[in-house]
Amino acid sequence: MAKRPDHVKPPAYLSPNTPVPAPGPLERPREDPLGRDPVRFGDWELKGIAVDF
Repeated sequence: MAKRPDHVKPPAYLSPNTPVPAPGPLERPREDPLGRDPVRFGDWELKGIAVDF
């Protein structure tokens, strides 16, 4: 992550951001009951979106 130069200060009205919690483990069912799992054909899942290269 880039670091702000020492001479550049954030505006006084901005408060510091709270850290984002780490996501929990993703639990996928063994079989999709509806048969609509987008990654069932070997597609990749990237940020929640199935992509096929």
